[in-house]
Amino acid sequence: MKLQNLIPNWILQFVEKPSRIYAELTAGLMMAVLVIPQSLGYATLAGLPPIMGLYASITPVLVYAWLGASSIASVGPVAVTAIMTASALSHYSLGSPQYIQLAITLAFMVGVILSLASMLRLGWIMQFVSRGVAAGFVSGAAILIILSQIKYILGISLNSDSLILASQGLYAQAKFIHLPTTILGMITLIILLISRYGESIVWGSWLPKKSAGFAGRLFVIILVMFSIWLAHHWQFDDMGIRLLQALPTGFPSASLPTISVDIIVQLLPSALLIALVAFISSSTIAGQHARLRGEDYQPNKDLLGLGLANLTSGLYGGFAVSGGISRTSLNLSVGSNSPLSSIVCAIGIWAILMFFGRQLEGLPYAVLAAVIITSVISMVDKKTFKQAWQHDRADAICFIITFVTAITFGLNAGLVSGILTSFAMMVYRTHQVHIATVGRIDDSEHYRNVKRHSVTTFDGIMLLRIDESLYFGNCQTVHSQLSVHAQDAQIHHLVLIMTAVNHIDLSAQEMLLELNKECLKYQKQLHFAEIKGPVMDKLVGGQLLAQLSGQVFLSTNQAVCKLTNPDADCDE
Repeated sequence: MKLQNLIPNWILQFVEKPSRIYAELTAGLMMAVLVIPQSLGYATLAGLPPIMGLYASITPVLVYAWLGASSIASVGPVAVTAIMTASALSHYSLGSPQYIQLAITLAFMVGVILSLASMLRLGWIMQFVSRGVAAGFVSGAAILIILSQIKYILGISLNSDSLILASQGLYAQAKFIHLPTTILGMITLIILLISRYGESIVWGSWLPKKSAGFAGRLFVIILVMFSIWLAHHWQFDDMGIRLLQALPTGFPSASLPTISVDIIVQLLPSALLIALVAFISSSTIAGQHARLRGEDYQPNKDLLGLGLANLTSGLYGGFAVSGGISRTSLNLSVGSNSPLSSIVCAIGIWAILMFFGRQLEGLPYAVLAAVIITSVISMVDKKTFKQAWQHDRADAICFIITFVTAITFGLNAGLVSGILTSFAMMVYRTHQVHIATVGRIDDSEHYRNVKRHSVTTFDGIMLLRIDESLYFGNCQTVHSQLSVHAQDAQIHHLVLIMTAVNHIDLSAQEMLLELNKECLKYQKQLHFAEIKGPVMDKLVGGQLLAQLSGQVFLSTNQAVCKLTNPDADCDE
């Protein structure tokens, strides 16, 4: 076996150009420092000990870097899978040993599902989740994530499973708001929002544009470290401000999570949804950057990489992971161009965990909440909704239904309702079949819609182009449109042009057979033109062709030639 078949291409590229290694090492080390606050925060968002965010940022990242389909996408703890994990386990006591164990099991199950999907080559399933559904779901998740962090900003207990529950809880808990926590949280949030969304003003005025984004992200680290120093110096714990406790040192050994039939049955629906969302978000990001970089993207390979990443996360005490927009953007901003930087990042996080984990003790949860809120605000995808509303109202409706259902009834309900709406829209579109009356353009062999072009029509001949595949869901609609022409006394020949018909099922064949009988009843002939090979394979040997009153023509032009002049030589 050749060496190239055993070693990823990106490693072979470094053999050819060793000078690129330094840039990747630098990018990986910067990433290791920059993603730590996010990783800790997303574990908290999932209702888990913060240390699990670091566990989920090490082995999964290493596995995906080696086996994933993208050279630039960064996998790890992300906001959407964190909030879905919390939603799936909302019936259990937050942070309890049972809760933690079930979160680990859930990650393992997600890994199994994604790995099996890769083996079954189910990467094509991504085609059935419209952009409106994906954008609506992510936007809804962003709102719920922001709601879930309000309790840390205000220092109160708050149910954030939906907008209604959060509003009711906020009203009931208003008198218990902890003022010192609120002041710290709001000041941090305002500073971070100014830094992030006033980037061009704050950093761009004295830094190059390329460096301004990185400076803004580095500022988050500085602010976090300053808040830790401030917490110790001003004794925040004496003020009642909740602080991060000392992180355990070391790294857990691999162990299978607790799995039983009852647990599988209980967690399977949530695991399936998290697996779907993880794949949607990861493949969207990886596929987009692959197109921009002119690289090949294989969805089934990405399923495998993502599946094994989640498996290892479950084995090493982490929770469900995915490719994240913010993580990948951060990866690009620090100069990453290959999976090597992700490997260095994972090793760097491991080193920080092993030797400097104690230094994170005292980090205020209010500061972590502010970091999370500022990082997820951009997930509210107003741009996609605006484009959909202008160019495709059906996709905009899918966005609205998914978004509203997600923030009202929870993420699982939002995703399911969005997918069902998307399928309903698809069925509706195929149900409303466009049938064009066509004519010939001048003396050419081109035939176009009479409503869009200046064309020649032919007495006694009706040329109709069916612009959709025919199946049980639309055959009655098609029949009602065609039967009108079958009863028209001025028409002697009805020619159905089948260029856009890629499939025809038994119900549709029976409909056309009924149409043929109507044509015979009214002394007309039914003809077909330009039937595709796969469709003809279904018709050969059936009753439709055996009882057809007319002929099957190779082309529309041949049909016109033969029907207007039966004695002419119309062979093509």
